[in-house]
Amino acid sequence: MQYSEGQVGRIFTVRIDDGEDFLREIQRFVTAMNIRCGTIQFLGAVRSAKIVTGPKEPVIPPSPRGEEIFGGWELLGFATIYPGEDGPSIHLHAAAGKGIRSLAGCLREKAEVYLVIEAIVTEFVGIVAKRLPDEKTGVNLPVFDRMLP
Repeated sequence: MQYSEGQVGRIFTVRIDDGEDFLREIQRFVTAMNIRCGTIQFLGAVRSAKIVTGPKEPVIPPSPRGEEIFGGWELLGFATIYPGEDGPSIHLHAAAGKGIRSLAGCLREKAEVYLVIEAIVTEFVGIVAKRLPDEKTGVNLPVFDRMLP
């Protein structure tokens, strides 16, 4: 088990409006505010989005199984932020629902906002971490500066 210790830095509230791409806008915000490590909590709705709902089969490396949703789905989610190879790397998971149907997974590629998404971005300071490609799993994983004995 790896870990790092730090403190809470700045806290931001963010509103992303109808028609904007949530993934692009939250990445733009995190980059503009120079947030290296932190979390994002969010709620709202998407007009359309792509969501990875798990692997096709439980093997390593995984082959992602994706869904595309359309037509105004409610959204609730959480993300982590760590430095990546090309700047801040955001790993974002959400639960999406419409009527009696629901999905949960990793939002990827696009998430067009319907009405609004409200986000709380919490910055961490003092954390020593990077998100790097992992050879064994084939996915980008956080790497921390300490190991628990």
